[in-house]
Amino acid sequence: MRLRDKTAVITGAGSGFGEGIAKRFVEEGAQVLVADINSPAAQRVAKEINAVACAVDVANDKSVQAMANFAIEAFGSIDILVNNAGVTHLNQPMLDVDEATFDQVYAVNVKSIYLTAKHIVPKLIETAGNIVNIASTAAISPRAGLTWYNGTKGAVVTLTKSMAIELAPHRVRVNAVNPVLGTTGLTARFMGGIDNSIIREKFISTIPLGRMSTPLDIANATLFLACHEADLVTGLCMEIDGGRCI
Repeated sequence: MRLRDKTAVITGAGSGFGEGIAKRFVEEGAQVLVADINSPAAQRVAKEINAVACAVDVANDKSVQAMANFAIEAFGSIDILVNNAGVTHLNQPMLDVDEATFDQVYAVNVKSIYLTAKHIVPKLIETAGNIVNIASTAAISPRAGLTWYNGTKGAVVTLTKSMAIELAPHRVRVNAVNPVLGTTGLTARFMGGIDNSIIREKFISTIPLGRMSTPLDIANATLFLACHEADLVTGLCMEIDGGRCI
């Protein structure tokens, strides 16, 4: 098993991509902390896969610190951090997004990476661990209607590369996965608030391989970047997009 004896903290793991990543990591032998702002969802996933659950608000310093402390109490060390938690605003003209929504999207998608770094990177330095950030194809090939969300994911890509350089002397690797749209709790918002077959087919027509991503697609990519097979890989932002960004 590729993650035997490894411990992992996965944010936003109560559903969607995060849930898929948590399940895949456990299958490969990891001890996993399922962290999510939705405590019942985190508990459900943890119970299903024999993991540990923790409620966290990734945009709140004290909450992230408590999550890091909880992980150390549960596992003794942290080898892998997956920054998966994310939100978006409704697909709409950029000037229609209100300031409170803008602030929330940047807090959850960008500030969270600062906060998890602040509290977990020192632990990863002790274990020569690694980080996988879940970014988006929106960072590489942005589309109208999601301008401010696109900006957050562009920040995630830049942060990934900068963190990779800065942490390399400590043998801590930092990579990212850029998923194309998949079926998650955010799907309808990406589509403007309406998720139906016509809108989906229009979107899928822009993906050369002809389908949306799945949690398993993203989990497999994250697993590779987090495991020993990628020991010489850092600063990579891997597009899992069926060719959409070509």
